[in-house]
Amino acid sequence: MTTMERHVLAIAESWIGTPYRHQASLKGVGCDCLGLVRGVWRELYGAEPELPPPYAPDWAERSGEDRLMNAARRHFGASLPLAERRPGDLLLFRWRPEVAAKHAGIFVGEREFIHAYEQAAVIRSPLVPSWRRRIAAVFRFPEK
Repeated sequence: MTTMERHVLAIAESWIGTPYRHQASLKGVGCDCLGLVRGVWRELYGAEPELPPPYAPDWAERSGEDRLMNAARRHFGASLPLAERRPGDLLLFRWRPEVAAKHAGIFVGEREFIHAYEQAAVIRSPLVPSWRRRIAAVFRFPEK
């Protein structure tokens, strides 16, 4: 595992237990899945490259565009083949193939990922087949 991968995982791990709060991004206080990714980004690089506009819990269904995927491409670069995922990579999920990506998490390894779980907290979850088949894209945090 590279130094960067270890660093991303250590940061993501430090968010475990942060309560789920829609649109929040404060470690120990509250975050949603995007807030977790934003918090990891800030700890890695400092300021965020852009702030997300306000969004409703069902924003991905109503917006008509794949905003999460587009933002990931702007700031992480091209997505990687699923087979090339490594610990510390960003995972984006779609609930169905025809809808926008709506969930994000940090890949820990073949069996787990870290994400903000709605109505709970940031947790380490098993990457079971029902999650695995919903992976829409894999992105690597840029080297510093």
